[in-house]
Amino acid sequence: MINKLQLPNKLRQKVDKEVEIGESIRWIGQPVPRFLTASSIGSFLFAIPWTAFAVFWMLMASTASILFALFGIPFVLVGFGMLSSPIWLRLSARNTAYLITNKRAISISIPVTSFGNILSTTIRSYPPSELKNIYRKERADGTGDVVMAVQQSTKYVNNRRNHTTEEIGFMGIRNPQEVEKMLRQLAQDD
Repeated sequence: MINKLQLPNKLRQKVDKEVEIGESIRWIGQPVPRFLTASSIGSFLFAIPWTAFAVFWMLMASTASILFALFGIPFVLVGFGMLSSPIWLRLSARNTAYLITNKRAISISIPVTSFGNILSTTIRSYPPSELKNIYRKERADGTGDVVMAVQQSTKYVNNRRNHTTEEIGFMGIRNPQEVEKMLRQLAQDD
């Protein structure tokens, strides 16, 4: 499986740079790219009437004044951004790699701009001692998530506390049960 996976060049370079001397890759994978995911379907569906109304409003406003119609441009751009969210999620999956080595689990994610520039790279490393409380979530199609950490945060908005929870791990992968077994074995080897 290691040799069959074709990573984009920039991502392959990051993987090669991250793996240390004496560290061997046991498994490497990527999220399964999906066009419409649960996280993007809501904004995509909302974007359809939003964008249609913004364009309609600009056309109607242009009959009164071109300058007045220009105020609609930010709303149209926001609409196009929401409509393109499935594309950005697909690109994000393509620029993410998950690794299990003989020493640790690694997640590498490279967000790419529309111009192909790399903004920053997020690399998360999980030594065996941090793999004690992992769990798996499976979908009907056989893909799933192997969660290694849960991050909770609190934000204050209008003097109210908003609690958010983010699951961190190998998300949207093929054969999550096999990957979970490999991670549990790595944790036992510690």
